[in-house]
Amino acid sequence: MKLEVDSVTFKKQKTDLMVLLLDSEMTFCEVKDPQLKKILEQLSKKYSKKEITKGFSSSVTIGKIRNILVLHTSLITSYDIAEKIKILAARAIDHAKDLGLLHITFLLNGRDAPNFIQNVVEGIYLGAYSFDKYRKEKDTFSKRMTVVGSVTSSSLKSCRQQLNRSMLLSECINEARQLVNEPGAAVYPQIFADLARRTGKRHRLRVSVLNERGLKKAGYVGLINVGKGSIHPPRLITLEFRPSKPSKTRLALVGKGITFDTGGISLKPSNRMLEMKGDMAGGAAVLYAMQAIAQLKTSINVLGIIPTAENMPDANSQRPGDILVPKNGKSVQVDNTDAEGRLVLIDGFEKAEEWKATHIIDIATLTGSVVRALGQGYAGIMGNDTDLVKSIIESGKSHGELFWELPLPEEYRNFLKTPYADLNNVGSSYAGAITAGLFLQEFIPEQTNWAHLDIAGPFLFDKPWKYFKAGATGFGLKTFVELCRRLEK
Repeated sequence: MKLEVDSVTFKKQKTDLMVLLLDSEMTFCEVKDPQLKKILEQLSKKYSKKEITKGFSSSVTIGKIRNILVLHTSLITSYDIAEKIKILAARAIDHAKDLGLLHITFLLNGRDAPNFIQNVVEGIYLGAYSFDKYRKEKDTFSKRMTVVGSVTSSSLKSCRQQLNRSMLLSECINEARQLVNEPGAAVYPQIFADLARRTGKRHRLRVSVLNERGLKKAGYVGLINVGKGSIHPPRLITLEFRPSKPSKTRLALVGKGITFDTGGISLKPSNRMLEMKGDMAGGAAVLYAMQAIAQLKTSINVLGIIPTAENMPDANSQRPGDILVPKNGKSVQVDNTDAEGRLVLIDGFEKAEEWKATHIIDIATLTGSVVRALGQGYAGIMGNDTDLVKSIIESGKSHGELFWELPLPEEYRNFLKTPYADLNNVGSSYAGAITAGLFLQEFIPEQTNWAHLDIAGPFLFDKPWKYFKAGATGFGLKTFVELCRRLEK
């Protein structure tokens, strides 16, 4: 797909489909053509009365414009204006594909349009993506499309800057979605490591990968224990970005990278187990966030850490009741081998401590408990620093990624007690997401700002959601990039 912005007068517009976005309070497009102006006035009244429920399209030719599509934000009630624009932009592209139209123009010459160019671009890019790698019939039509944002000459420069940034970010998100959508047989720890090396080479990131021998030598017990049952041994991947000027801020992003999770000996139910190919969605978000960060060149130090393993049942697998002792000396009893994500994250935290991180953020598809509490539209967030948690929530909200803070009450730590070790790797049947957060907190270095993001809800959908087709969403990536911008200040 070719995507660009340009400044062309309405009379000179030549396109297969002209898309007009309307809102009751904001002006995204201005039309002076008498014929079209009259149509829009009539439509505005109908939209306000909710007489139109799916948008208005017309094949009436005006000048060199063959088709017109009018979409009003009132068609969507659940989201803020930025998300509405993304959804409508994605709908417009789907409409063009249905009609077989290759050249689409969004008229964005209104006073408020320059503030939403990035949202239009994101809706187009993320909405057009589909995972068709293994299908005989592939979506070749979208690749041949040309989409133009028609803006005012005075806003052209800033709109092009927004376009480039949003395209870069959206491409990273779609690459993360592609990785998560791949079947488990196609993505395992070594594949993840090879991909990280290629990413680092292409974008000048310092990459290191510890294999099983290196993990044992360094004492990373979480990955070793979780990965014992698989023919694909675990890896600990790091990607480091160093800014051109020294910075005191050292942000470590730790992404859970379980490439397939059967639950191990504590085997999961077979229903929907196929979705556990996405148990590395946190790792994918970190990998492609690092790619975006390297391209956008943030001014803080960032280390992406991906502890990756495959959790399989085998004669060599870790057993319920096994006890492991991480580097900080706190022993852990493995009550349930399906609570493996928190064990590999321990290794990620230890790596962050060795790197002397000032901030640690982990992202993981960690608990079904958080989905039962918040549903799929929100991720859970917990942490030991109020300002960091608040900043993450605000960063996500500005990009349509929503977080809800959960508490970390000290009294709930009692749920992690066991007579055989310092900690059990699971709590009681209550507050599973919170006890998982409390468990992780035990392995955070002192005086380090930390937040835990549980994305088990929004990482993947089995049907279309907002501007996403069914499948992975790349959730968390945009939040990380925005957070880096905020931490720069």
